[in-house]
Amino acid sequence: MTDEPDTSSSLLVDTFGRQQTYLRISVTDRCNFRCKYCMPEEGIDLAEREEVLSYEEITRLSRVFAAHGVNKIRLTGGEPTIRKGIVGLIKSLSQIDGIDSVALTTNGSTLEKQAAEFKAAGLCALNVSLDTLHKDRFAEVTGRDEFDRVMRGIDAALEAGIAPVKVNVVAMKGFNDDEFADFVAFTKDRPIHVRFIEFMPFAGNQWSQDRIVPFETMLTSIREKFDLQAQDRAHDHVSKDYVVPGHAGKVGFITSMTEDFCSGCSRIRLTALGELKTCLFFQPEMSLRDAMRGGASDEELAKLISDTVLKKRAGHPDLQRIVQVSRTSMVAIGG
Repeated sequence: MTDEPDTSSSLLVDTFGRQQTYLRISVTDRCNFRCKYCMPEEGIDLAEREEVLSYEEITRLSRVFAAHGVNKIRLTGGEPTIRKGIVGLIKSLSQIDGIDSVALTTNGSTLEKQAAEFKAAGLCALNVSLDTLHKDRFAEVTGRDEFDRVMRGIDAALEAGIAPVKVNVVAMKGFNDDEFADFVAFTKDRPIHVRFIEFMPFAGNQWSQDRIVPFETMLTSIREKFDLQAQDRAHDHVSKDYVVPGHAGKVGFITSMTEDFCSGCSRIRLTALGELKTCLFFQPEMSLRDAMRGGASDEELAKLISDTVLKKRAGHPDLQRIVQVSRTSMVAIGG
């Protein structure tokens, strides 16, 4: 006898018994920032409008995924908020049977104006990319002088009642490794979740191994000033989370490079071009866009998705192999 749920009949269980419940959808490869760790200096070849999934196609595919166990959707990019009609898409997705949460990852540039609309449309959670609390460094890494607007946007999201609001910080040695304690202090009066992410290699993002700040190094640095207390972590949870007594928010670490969490991975990705990816660090497995536009029924789409999930590997490659296979920029993949 076992108390664990029976997922043997699900189309979205891989060969390692992992139920895929979390779908990340990139809605555009365009972005209004030029973050150095995401966008190659020379830019990328942008997709034509007709190549990108329409909102109707995204909604249809989301229904297929939801019918077979996906209960959480996150919209990414590029920068998803610059695509016209994104509020309507959030509303459509939030009304799909089986979808418990619709989330969004953004650079925060439009939040000051759109946060209340997102909340009203059904947005459940928000991640904001913010790699520094210094205005000059912000302009350096993003190529834009938008620091104040992003900060106002974070406060607007909190005021709108979006929860959780997470702040994603890519930790880079020689750039922001002197700011970790400042970010923890940022959680003192704001109920936000700051998450430090180990720097990952993608095409054209100036990555090198000596620029990684390992999780243990970050933890040791922060504990010189703050009493970080570990929280229990669910098996499929990617962040190692900590609280500081008396702080309204909390702190987490995403340790993709030094301590992977592949054994509990429950996520799959859909690129803006409709390509299905089972891992951030491997190339797309197949095109759901082409199948759909070729006349595939929902049942046929579900079978294609299931066949792809069965190819999901036990984990991502080791670091040296990642460097070799990461030929696609982050902005083109979707965060």
